[in-house]
Amino acid sequence: MKRLLAALVLAATPAAALDLGAMDATEQEQFNAAIRAYLLDNPEVLIEAMNVLEQRRLDNEAENDSAVIAQLRDQILNDGHSWQGGNPDGDVTVVEFIDYRCGVCRQAFPQVEQLLQDDKNIRMIFIELPILGQESDLASRFAVAVQQAEGPEAYKRVHDHFYTMRGNVTIETLREIASEMGFDADQIIGAMNSDAVTDVLRKNAQLAQALQISGTPSFVIGDRLLRGLPQGGIAPVIEQTRKENG
Repeated sequence: MKRLLAALVLAATPAAALDLGAMDATEQEQFNAAIRAYLLDNPEVLIEAMNVLEQRRLDNEAENDSAVIAQLRDQILNDGHSWQGGNPDGDVTVVEFIDYRCGVCRQAFPQVEQLLQDDKNIRMIFIELPILGQESDLASRFAVAVQQAEGPEAYKRVHDHFYTMRGNVTIETLREIASEMGFDADQIIGAMNSDAVTDVLRKNAQLAQALQISGTPSFVIGDRLLRGLPQGGIAPVIEQTRKENG
């Protein structure tokens, strides 16, 4: 708060008219009292200043995110192992970092599915980022193992199932899911701790760390990084990205 007050004073006072160092104790006391009285009479000034500071923080964060995204763009868009769907030649690519045990990811799921149905010009990428404990890790390992063994269509079936299923994720429930979907359950379960699956999750975690992503869902859309699901959804961000791209 002292820094904020000092910033307000310095911003509102010509440099030649104010020399705090030259004030004696009485003058400083009078000056502080005057500032305090002004702020008590005009508390909206503090709110305005805090809003400006917050907007500057957000602008700096967005600028830093854009720079990191530009540096890692090929790794984000073409990692060689993450599921890709929608229109492969779409004019906007939406990348979502997901955790199947994440409540907000479950909220985002129907929105993303509706977008892919309504907008045929979106390329979609899901990056597995299990950060919420053992069940998250089991689910992601299962999904990745299915993709590696059965292909992208099978992965999408598993992906959708995890977002709608109830109950805990255990080896037993995963075995049931594999059998119900017609997979070789022993093969999938046996591959979950393989080097190939572990390497995918390791690379995804490294990418998330480089992007300073610590939660799910997180979205990369154009040069924007959205940490969490925006209140208005991601559709407005997609349209804004289209406008900026011409």
